Amino acid sequence: MKKQNGFTLIELVVVIIILGILAVTAAPKFINLQSDARVSALEGMKASLQGANSLVYSKAAIAGDEKKAKGDWTGDNGVDIGTEDKAKTQYGYLQGLQVELENAVDVKFNVGTSATDPKIKTDNKADWVIFVKSGVATIWQTDAPAACKFTYTESDGVGKTPSFSDMPTASGC
Repeated sequence: MKKQNGFTLIELVVVIIILGILAVTAAPKFINLQSDARVSALEGMKASLQGANSLVYSKAAIAGDEKKAKGDWTGDNGVDIGTEDKAKTQYGYLQGLQVELENAVDVKFNVGTSATDPKIKTDNKADWVIFVKSGVATIWQTDAPAACKFTYTESDGVGKTPSFSDMPTASGC
């Protein structure tokens, strides 16, 4: 009689069980990658705003405009930041307005319905969404959960830097 080579049913079941255990322990690491990517993108946008603010403030200081409030700008006046439109700053820093942030960072925003609702009011076919109210710009990625956002609050006085909210955790994104 000829001997057959192959796996027994028990060996196959044991291998499937081991693969199942490995999949269950490794799956959470792979599932969390999208949340980590969203947090990284938010941190990148925050860093872009911080860098743009540093450059804008430097240009404003050189021009002697670092003490001007947003209401002091008239007509086409503003800080020349090397773009088509001049930046109308708030004490030398970027105002918390969509047009000013888009100009300085060279990004396009969709407009959100509110700071707490991730829905889009005006779709500009952009990757980022902004909602502005009273000098506070709330920024998040298009299609991100409601908790996956940060805020930029414009300067409220001479010598006071703009502030940013804390970044969300990966579990919030």
